[in-house]
Amino acid sequence: MTIISSTVAVGTLGGTITMTSSDKLAGIESTLGAEELLEAVPGLKDMSLDIWHKTIANVASGSLSFDLLFTALAWAKQQVERGAQGIVLVQGTDTLEETSYFLDLYWPYAVPLVLTGAMRHPEVAGADGASNLLNAIKVAVDIRSRGHGVFVVMNDEVHQARYVMKTHANAVNAFESPQVGPIGVILENQFILRRQANERLLFPVPEDTSPCVLLLESTLNESEEIYDWILHSSYKGLVIAGFGAGHVPGNIAKKLVPIIENMPVMICTRTGRGSTTYKTYAYEGSEIDLQRKGALMGGFICPRKARLLLTAMIWSKMDKTKIAEHLRNYSKDSN
Repeated sequence: MTIISSTVAVGTLGGTITMTSSDKLAGIESTLGAEELLEAVPGLKDMSLDIWHKTIANVASGSLSFDLLFTALAWAKQQVERGAQGIVLVQGTDTLEETSYFLDLYWPYAVPLVLTGAMRHPEVAGADGASNLLNAIKVAVDIRSRGHGVFVVMNDEVHQARYVMKTHANAVNAFESPQVGPIGVILENQFILRRQANERLLFPVPEDTSPCVLLLESTLNESEEIYDWILHSSYKGLVIAGFGAGHVPGNIAKKLVPIIENMPVMICTRTGRGSTTYKTYAYEGSEIDLQRKGALMGGFICPRKARLLLTAMIWSKMDKTKIAEHLRNYSKDSN
């Protein structure tokens, strides 16, 4: 491991990694803070690091909000300004694929920002939290991590925020990057970087975060009613996780016409792997038809990350032409 600095900052937000139970029949809740987590990591003291730490929040990751993430982002930036050369954020895994990407859209430094968590709480055999946290710190202080944006470290693998997905509800190896594989691994206590990170889009922290983007999934024989409602709602953008290579039912395609006139609409694939197509299918509701109607294709971007990306674009006051321009190359890049 090539260490760039002896100073790393660790902030905790809650999640399974922090959860214990006072009553085994009552279930677990977030109870541990940053100091307690760090004290439980074997081998950490042997690294001779100066570790700054803060308990930022103690909530399940499904209860994280954009506001709380901006608070965590501001804290991380403050640590960089103080001199930290690696930042680690600890949180629950349920939204880790989303929060990591959200932060990646706003992280302006070459200093590594690494997120981690746990699939098993600390009171069970085989708990993975301490190992994940130790590995995250190793990655955060390694010179090879610089300039790559936000990483997610889980189960001895290092993933780029843009691609990482939670693909299993329970297993320790719940995280993958289905399109490209992990960007690196931890092997024999060393961080091995397999490739360089792909292009990132970077946005300024917005002044107004009130505009919201809705995410819907296409389903068999779905109702048109919600599309009538969207037209009169306060939403400013729409992402659809479409069938196959980015398709919707023909009747829904008709309903999208007035919506597209009022807000950007992005079509992704709901499959979890692969890309939307652009010029293959021409039936009503296909990608050719939807593009003719003015919809934008999400390419390789997964629907949940597409929602965050479109939100960032709208917050930064991009019009539909500018949004399409940014997506043109970014959404087609999978490796």
